[in-house]
Amino acid sequence: MKNRLFIITGLSGAGKSLALKALEDIGFFCIDNMPASLIIKLLDIKDDFLEDEQKIACVVDIRNAENNIELFELIVRLRKENIAKVIFLDANEKIILDRYKETRRKHPVMLRKNLSLEEAVKYEKKALSPLYAESDFILDTSLLSTSQLKDRILSFVVKDVKETITIEVISFGFKYGVPSDVDITFDVRCLLNPFYVSGLKEKNGNDESVIDFVFSQPEAKILLEKYTDLLDYSLPLYIREGKSHLTIGFGCTGGKHRSVAFCNAVYNHLKENGYAISVHHRDINRR
Repeated sequence: MKNRLFIITGLSGAGKSLALKALEDIGFFCIDNMPASLIIKLLDIKDDFLEDEQKIACVVDIRNAENNIELFELIVRLRKENIAKVIFLDANEKIILDRYKETRRKHPVMLRKNLSLEEAVKYEKKALSPLYAESDFILDTSLLSTSQLKDRILSFVVKDVKETITIEVISFGFKYGVPSDVDITFDVRCLLNPFYVSGLKEKNGNDESVIDFVFSQPEAKILLEKYTDLLDYSLPLYIREGKSHLTIGFGCTGGKHRSVAFCNAVYNHLKENGYAISVHHRDINRR
């Protein structure tokens, strides 16, 4: 299970919850503050998820790492067996103090050790030092914005930034309304309509004869090229801004011919370019 289990640890207030949310957004199965006894059972079930493509992320914090030699030995073992990677989130003590004062939350060590906030931060840093030393990635979040933190976390777990976004392309008919969840809408009603061509009315954009008719138009080929150029340019920008899911809609009058053909063409183009993508033809079976 190479790089499918990621253990997130580090200082309270350094951004572990934000990191976990970033991984959840790209399909990780995420577990926050998992009890030590259950984390230890990962060894017992490792053969189950070794065969699964599901990626897992869990947070180990001061509440289940402190003085837990068995848990520490487990993490070391998981790393040596190339099952887990450990990400440690660190931050300047002053930054941690400011974050807690701003949110007015209590540090978890304060509740258990009857310490001041300053003492709790110092205590936690010392208690987690063994995990710090065994981490694969150490990230100082002191000066990072939320989007920068997300970008850095994702850079640790994916080889290609395209893995951080899922795309759905959907065809529809304007006569039935534009889908409410579409982020980008393309209108292909400017092209000749196969509905009025003998032998094509009862077919749809999945049929070769309809596809041939649509793209036999020089304008259709140019339009497809311009649409794909726009998406090739804009999708990395959406990824950079933290977009984790994007819906692209192609509409024609009835959602059966032109929009389906364009939807399929763009689906194939983006899939060939490495994006995680699905396709849905909303109105293709309407009469």
